Amino acid sequence: MEKKEGKNSAAVVLASVALVLAGTGCVFSVLSYQKSSTPLTILNNGTDGNVAEFVEGSIAEVVDKVSDSVVSIVTTTKSNSYYGGQSVAGSAAGTGVIVSEDGYILTNKHVIEGASKITVVLDDGTAYEDVEVVEVDPLNDIAFLKIKDASGLSAAKLGDSKTISVGQQVIAIGNALGVYQNSVTSGVISGTGRTLTASDSTGSSYETLSDMIQTDAAINSGNSGGPLVNAAGEVIGINTATSSTAENMGFAIPISSIKGMLAQLTEKGSADRAYLGVYGVQITPAAAKEYNLPVSSGAYIYSSSNYSAIIKDSPAAKAGIKDKDIITAVNGVKVGAAGSLSSLIGEYKPGDTVQLTVIRDGNEIAVNVTLGAYSD
Repeated sequence: MEKKEGKNSAAVVLASVALVLAGTGCVFSVLSYQKSSTPLTILNNGTDGNVAEFVEGSIAEVVDKVSDSVVSIVTTTKSNSYYGGQSVAGSAAGTGVIVSEDGYILTNKHVIEGASKITVVLDDGTAYEDVEVVEVDPLNDIAFLKIKDASGLSAAKLGDSKTISVGQQVIAIGNALGVYQNSVTSGVISGTGRTLTASDSTGSSYETLSDMIQTDAAINSGNSGGPLVNAAGEVIGINTATSSTAENMGFAIPISSIKGMLAQLTEKGSADRAYLGVYGVQITPAAAKEYNLPVSSGAYIYSSSNYSAIIKDSPAAKAGIKDKDIITAVNGVKVGAAGSLSSLIGEYKPGDTVQLTVIRDGNEIAVNVTLGAYSD
């Protein structure tokens, strides 16, 4: 529920792709390659996968490790024709990531928006048509799908997007152009904490995305919902958008911001987004100067003439969070360096109690908050 300031001048589009209009379906290629049986030869100096580095030959090995968990998503939509009112079928394509052996899949909301039918195609060409949307994230461009009665699928390992760093090497995997399944591109993390406004391919629908990971690994149309992967083969982001005016500029949603809902889904089959109930300004050096703040990062809980910073009866209100508080950490994890306040809260479940580090009237205090459910 945190608001961020900032404008993006580049035209950014959501990275899904329309395949066929007035057709009965789509045809796409399954690209195959010889998988290596050699062990992963990455250089890893610690337990955090984000400190791993690619070495010669290891990109192919990481792809071998992850590709079975990456799926193509083909949707069928129906709309009325402008002439005569007859039903017109269309298809679109995107990508998804298997996150449980029994068939839960992460993708973008815009990939499955308006779909009357969803087909999931595995890396080996196996197709599943009994697929449903089980949850969507109300604050993120994220949807959770479920393949009915699936078992034994290859689930991706999720990493920690809170510890990523600019310059870190990554790869992106996705259904490029809706035709080239599990295409692989490589690059680095170009920036974190990006806020942007993205449109669909027609320019008729816009969405504001915040706390995005920027990468120069090519993200093409059809890659929406695919994984951004570190050198340890861990998913650290969900590829979502790409610039239509600048080269080598793609954006992914941090994986940690999704983990709270995912944990609920795998435990009980339903999920709510964890909810704090504040509006805030993401603190940057420029914002710190504008508001005369004593810190250069964090979330400034700030009311304006248009809204109150503390939502009535929210978890934040019940815990005593006040206007002009500065929240600098969640359970000791720094807001800003590791993600926005909203993203850090997204790692938890409704009912979890977190400790917020707060600067109030120049003093640092600790405030315990029991998180609520956004749907409430």
